[in-house]
Amino acid sequence: MIRKLGIGLLLLVVLGAVGFFSFAPGMAERRMNRIDGEPLPEITAEARALHATLIIVDLHSDTLLWDRSLLDRGERGHVDLPRMQDGHVALQVFSSVTKTPKNQNYDSNSGDSDNITALVIGQLQPGQTWFSLLERSLYHARKLDIAVAESDGALRKIKTAGEIGSLVDARSERPFGLQCRDCPGAPPAPIGAIFSAEGLHSLEGDIANLDRLYDAGMRMAGLTHFFDNELAGSMHGESKAGLTDMGRAVVRRMEDRGMVVDIAHCSHACVADILAMARRPVVSSHGGVQATCKVNRNLTDDEIRGVAATGGVIGIGYWEGAVCSTDPRAAARAMKHVRDLVGIEHVALGSDYDGAVTVRFDTASLVHVTQALMEEGFTEDEIRAAMGGNALRVLGQGLVPLAGAKDAA
Repeated sequence: MIRKLGIGLLLLVVLGAVGFFSFAPGMAERRMNRIDGEPLPEITAEARALHATLIIVDLHSDTLLWDRSLLDRGERGHVDLPRMQDGHVALQVFSSVTKTPKNQNYDSNSGDSDNITALVIGQLQPGQTWFSLLERSLYHARKLDIAVAESDGALRKIKTAGEIGSLVDARSERPFGLQCRDCPGAPPAPIGAIFSAEGLHSLEGDIANLDRLYDAGMRMAGLTHFFDNELAGSMHGESKAGLTDMGRAVVRRMEDRGMVVDIAHCSHACVADILAMARRPVVSSHGGVQATCKVNRNLTDDEIRGVAATGGVIGIGYWEGAVCSTDPRAAARAMKHVRDLVGIEHVALGSDYDGAVTVRFDTASLVHVTQALMEEGFTEDEIRAAMGGNALRVLGQGLVPLAGAKDAA
């Protein structure tokens, strides 16, 4: 009897573990990456026609964090290859998220706790990723590489400025849609993928690890995420400090290698320090502006001017914390503020898709941004610039190593 009871309890434990590893990660994503279902406006024929001719670049998504195929159309989340094709995306920046604090908030977080470890274990990732932030980023790099290799040319990993040019040339062969309408069976136009990082705590205190990440394909990185680290203070950390000596060395090394410096999530002091020392265009990959949404993570007018002075761009998101709404018109109004303050050449898209955000539309429905920009009075040329042209310019410049630096891989 006791033996049978023991076997029964063991079976319950096994079934519970199977249930956890099979369903818990997906349930977590469904809860965190949502589409709110609020009404969206009708898309005009004019907007749809213009959208089909755009080169669209999104500077930030966290899709690599989640346990689902990048190549298959998902029933949860915001980004995958089929939905990027539907949305006419030309290039997507995929960020590596390696650590987030418990009870995460915009105001003040300690780096003493971590939500991602449970997700890593729950997804049954390789053992070396369970307790190493660097290994988590390297795993995300391999995950992207596998998706590229298995995409039959539909997804291209971008590591050089020349590869950006080749991507644009390949897509220009199909200027009026992803599928060559006159060529039955022709493959869809390729989509570029750039590997990035949301916080360089993944360096684990060793600047030499930046080269390991570069060799794995990383070409953009933010210095901080939701907590302070060895490089700088976070906007959402406890110190609100600027760059450390290590942080300054990392910024210099990134510029030398041809890695774009991202100020998203940096404290105001960190942003000021980066802008003061920048030799290359700087990006704010995802967020908003305080003029239209007064949330601490969003940029002040002085910071917008500072990014513009480097030749950089500001990626505007579509979630509540970025634009105080999920209405696409709210994102368009934030873009309009940047345009009116420093010029259209500094406006870009930064969705934060799959980043534990609630939005009104996923990447398949980016035509709603085109529609909103038209409704806010943007010209066709301005829409082309904001939806991707500006980001392509900055990425093309930023991926070129500085003279004398180690050659790009």
